[in-house]
Amino acid sequence: MKKLIFTTLFTVLSVFTISAQKNDASITKLFQNYLSIKNALVADNSDDASKAANEFIKSASMIDFKILSEGNINVLRKDASQIADSRSIDSQRESFDHLSQNMINISQKFKLSDKSIFVQYCPMAKASWLSSEKVIKNPFYGSSMLSCGSVKSEIK
Repeated sequence: MKKLIFTTLFTVLSVFTISAQKNDASITKLFQNYLSIKNALVADNSDDASKAANEFIKSASMIDFKILSEGNINVLRKDASQIADSRSIDSQRESFDHLSQNMINISQKFKLSDKSIFVQYCPMAKASWLSSEKVIKNPFYGSSMLSCGSVKSEIK
């Protein structure tokens, strides 16, 4: 099921209208809100993750459909809504996995930041995420396995 969802989302997210060279402020804001969700999960704080997910949804709603299609935005909002609506950190982390896969796909098409972005991977969760720093801070296990993982790539 997970592979089917990822394949479907990859297909949906592969249809972009601008190149990765363009740095759009709405996409940058979306990435900043994504990092807020990640940081809340790293801190094992489900309330902050929910609040950050609501901010992510607001940011996603501000993106022009000429930049990112309505379908792509709806997929992002759905993942973030599951985080926002849940009070279970485990459920939030599961939804964050889906959100991260979609954000990684977006990072391949858009410049999300003026600084390097790191794609990191946790072998225990079999999941990847984006980070603005090279140091591993695992959002899938938080304080119980904070440094579990490795940097898989750097996006400049």
